[in-house]
Parts: sequence; structure tokens; C-alpha cells
Amino acid sequence: MAKGPTPVSQEEPSPMPAPGEPDATGRPWPDLPAPAPIDPSAPKDALIVALCNQKGGVGKTTSAINLGAALAETGRRVLLVDFDPQGSASVGLGVNPHSLEHSIYDVLIPRGGVDVDAVLLASGVDGLDILPGNIELSAAEVQLVSEVAREQTLRRLLDKVRDRYDFILIDCAPSLGLLTINALTAADKVLIPLECEFFALRGVALLTDTIATVQDRLNPHLELLGILPTMYDHRTLHSREVLERVLEAFGELVFHTVIRRTVKFPETTVAGEPITTYAATSAAAASYRTLAREVLARCPGRGPARAA
Repeated sequence: MAKGPTPVSQEEPSPMPAPGEPDATGRPWPDLPAPAPIDPSAPKDALIVALCNQKGGVGKTTSAINLGAALAETGRRVLLVDFDPQGSASVGLGVNPHSLEHSIYDVLIPRGGVDVDAVLLASGVDGLDILPGNIELSAAEVQLVSEVAREQTLRRLLDKVRDRYDFILIDCAPSLGLLTINALTAADKVLIPLECEFFALRGVALLTDTIATVQDRLNPHLELLGILPTMYDHRTLHSREVLERVLEAFGELVFHTVIRRTVKFPETTVAGEPITTYAATSAAAASYRTLAREVLARCPGRGPARAA
């Protein structure tokens, strides 16, 4: 029997290309500086990054978990805020959102004097903590409507722990409701994971309009950190065309790192750990480590090695 074509492997390690080599978009790879060691005694003032996209299933939670783990590998202390009522980020780090005694809801909508330290959990990754969330956040969306300065609620909460971390990553709900507005008001930067699919691309215009409104009315310091192409399959013309359109629309805001489709990601959810520990030598793990290098390079003063 004749053999069919050999399938393209998505699991082989793919180290970061050398500077000048083409990335998936055809652009030359930048010379990314190596992350410098962190002085644990130095005062901290976390950079808050909201991972946001109103469309579900674009790799937002996967990217929040794995970027957080990759940043933690560089010695940064990272807090992942599960701000999605589905509690997917919590599940992805091995936390059962349905059995939590306390969640972020308890400190977002104070009841019974619950302190943030009663909610904070250490993950299985050294240097990565999580503020877990669950379905109670759906009630918070309604309850916040009647609060004074309701858009600043999350920012006031994160101000209490900002001096403990180098990065705080917010995994937003797949909507543009009050929870997401809170996340954008609290954030310094926005990272938009964008599935390489046409309908996902169409929805980005609405999200960028929302970001512009928040910048104008609530958080003038908010900046777009970048667009992260996800679920990319270089074997399909559709994925390649969408990636080209993303680059045409956003230019250098598009990260050089492109997250490819792989069967490993669903497996990590079941395992309750990030790809960087579940399949440490996989191409997917290498991609998120490269993304962490790009994020550090785009955030001056957050840790890239300085030239001598």
C-alpha cells in the first residue's frame, strides 16, 4: 500500500531563530536581549497586562498561563488573575474553581472581611501565583453596576499586591462587559491573542474601539503591548492569509512569535499545568519562552539585559 504524505510535526522543539532569520510573517527576527537576573531585594512595582479578546476560543487563557509561566522561568514574580467567570485559568493551573472557599469575587465585592491573602494561591510553578476565579464573577458583573467608581474596583484590589510582583497578567472574560472594562482600567498594557481565522480578525476592530474609549475616559496611560497570532497552521492557505492581513493592519505591533496549533494544549488543561512544565522541550513551550523574551524587550526597565 502506498504511503500518504508524512504529516508535519508540531511537537518538535523550535528554538528561537537567529537575528535576521525570517519569522512566520517573513519579517526578520529581532535581536532579543537575554533577560537579566532579578534582584530579589529590589522594590517591585508590577507591570499589569490584560490579555483581552471578546471572542472566546482564541487562546487567551492558554497564553495567559504559559506567558506567566515563561516569565516566571526568567526569575520574575508573576501573578495570574483569573477574571473570567468560567475559571479556565484556575483549572489550567490545577485549581478546581468549584471547590474554592474564597475566590477573587470575595475581595472584589467585599463580604465578611476576606483579605486578598486569603485568596492568593501558589501554583505548581515557582514564582507564579494565581488569584482564582469562578462562576461567582458573573454576579460581580451585575453588582458592580451600582458601585461608586465601579470601573476602578479591580485596580484598587491590585494596588494592594502590586509591590510583590514584577508582572500581573489578567485573563479577561470573552466579552466587553464591566469586568473587561475593569481589567483595562487597571492595566498598563493590553495583549490581544488573535486566532488566525477570518471571523476572529473581524472582531478586533470592536476591541480596539473599546480600548480607545478606555484610554480616553478612564485610563489614559493604557497602551497596546501587541497582537499575538494564535492557533496558526502554516499548512493551510487560510491561516497564512489571515496572518498576512493581521500584519497589514497592525504592522510592528504584531509579535514575531506565532503560536501554532498543537494537541499539547488540551492535554495541559487536563494535567493542570503550563506547557513549559508539561512538555518542556516542545515547540509550543519554546514559542512561549520566546514570547516572554519579546514581552520583556517591549517593556523597558522590566528586565532585558542591557548592553555593556
